Amino acid sequence: MAITLGTPDGAGLSAAVGALRDWQDEGAPMQLHPGDLGWFWRFGADTTAAAVRTWSRDGRILAVGLLDGPGLLRMTIAPDARQDEELARRVVADVADPERDVLTPGAANIEAPMDALLQQMLAEHGWCGDEPWTPLRRDLRGEPVKESELRIEAVGAERVAERVAVQRAAFENSTFSREHWQAMAAGEMYADARCLIAYDDRSAAVAAVTVWSAGPGKPGLVEPMGVHRDHRGRGYGKAITEAAAAALQKLGSSSAIVATASSNVAGVATYKAAGFEARPEIRDMHREA
Repeated sequence: MAITLGTPDGAGLSAAVGALRDWQDEGAPMQLHPGDLGWFWRFGADTTAAAVRTWSRDGRILAVGLLDGPGLLRMTIAPDARQDEELARRVVADVADPERDVLTPGAANIEAPMDALLQQMLAEHGWCGDEPWTPLRRDLRGEPVKESELRIEAVGAERVAERVAVQRAAFENSTFSREHWQAMAAGEMYADARCLIAYDDRSAAVAAVTVWSAGPGKPGLVEPMGVHRDHRGRGYGKAITEAAAAALQKLGSSSAIVATASSNVAGVATYKAAGFEARPEIRDMHREA
């Protein structure tokens, strides 16, 4: 059977999420996680579905991609299909042809598992490695995570304004809004997610995080974590990250994972301080304009 490229409807989106859940494993390289779609869901279910691409053979999904911004395709591949030559060739052809509605012409990046044949084939077609990212992991299968004494609260409807304010103050040019949080919280993946806020001793909201479970016994994702720009350098990033790990542990996750640009030295240091271990660097594949 030939491989088919698709953009899912509502039912198809659920199937894509299910495939992503199935592919999460402690032995897997850093890859697209259901939580990545969960965070993107802040733009609404229809927009999320329109940003997803699937590659299937005989009705089985072999690869899932998320168009996470202009010129960026974040994708992963079923473990037993990462050396599938037909699949790799089809993806390379699809991203090269704008009429197939995957990538627009010009500069672009593709994030894919480092052990996939796709990496080699993209290189053969002129793509090259981009700036390095550092994946980090904290094992959650042992003793309960010890949290800091900082006050940590779960976000519900009554705390949305504070969650939004921290996000916008933590990330330059963030457009996060109350409506975005509500759309995210209404998504099918948020049932296995937690949003947390850290408060200082004056009850100011100083940091926030959202975590996403992929199911019991699977790695859970930290996405995103941020500290309010007016409260940095006081250990709040470490505290909220420890709270994130504790929340994932309570959800049954086997580990907490995250990736940040290697150039973000402070971010890497924060995760390490919270008990995360750095793994080998990864790189997107980049196409020049």
